[in-house]
Amino acid sequence: MKPIVSIFILAALASAPLFAQTSDNAEIERMYDEDQSARKVANINWTQLNKADSLRRRRVDELLDSNKVRTGQDFYRSAMIFQHGTDTLASAKAIKLMRQALELDSTVNKWLLAAAIDRHLMRKGMPQIYGTQYVMMGQNGKWQRYQIDTTKVTDQERRDYHVETLAEQLVKERRMNLRPILEYHQAGKSVDETVAFIRAEVQKGANSLYDVSEAAVNSFGYKIMSNPSEAVKIFKLNTELYPTGFNTFDSYGECLMKLNRKKEAIAAYQKSLSLNPQNTNASTALATLQAK
Repeated sequence: MKPIVSIFILAALASAPLFAQTSDNAEIERMYDEDQSARKVANINWTQLNKADSLRRRRVDELLDSNKVRTGQDFYRSAMIFQHGTDTLASAKAIKLMRQALELDSTVNKWLLAAAIDRHLMRKGMPQIYGTQYVMMGQNGKWQRYQIDTTKVTDQERRDYHVETLAEQLVKERRMNLRPILEYHQAGKSVDETVAFIRAEVQKGANSLYDVSEAAVNSFGYKIMSNPSEAVKIFKLNTELYPTGFNTFDSYGECLMKLNRKKEAIAAYQKSLSLNPQNTNASTALATLQAK
């Protein structure tokens, strides 16, 4: 939303610094979006991604030095960029930035602070305490939750930071070792065949060998987002399979926007907000759609 322009010069001058301090940095938002999008593709080129990550961290440092990182969302997005660093300097900075983010805005997703703390401990060769970090054992091995000291944090504290409980983490570990939907789809299946397959696998419950969880279906949708007319079928399916998941409707709305289906996108984002009023991505998207 653009600031209201006053006809009084003094009022305009007085309002400018306030707006500057409370408006999110558009460049940081763009870099954050690039950071997230780069991790949603089917086959990641890690050499290229690591180079791009490094450039983003360098630019965030420059923005920090010039005092252009100001809002809670600015610090949160900057923390995420440093979370994808490769050493303890980066993970320590992610922790610092997340703490600053929460001081400015208590509504930012606290999960990232828990994840940054865990990753920092892991990089120091110490056990994690929340349980956000999983590692691949061997090139073709299985995913395992990285070693954890279960005495430092309670399950209630984990929930407070949007982290799974210890029992839920074991379920997640099993799910991470299930076969991906993409494997089925890439065997020459149409998106309609894949939709039917996902429905059938969900019915199997714990007997399914494929990961058809809400997060997995959502992730698959993004992997085929280059063809939004196909991806939208996956996102719509996810809202039907998991109707209480705010993120399913958020992603559905995003895809509908790409297809210029404005009314449906607005409805999807409104549903997402009704399920999670703190979903700032949905509120921002709604404001953009309704301003057009």
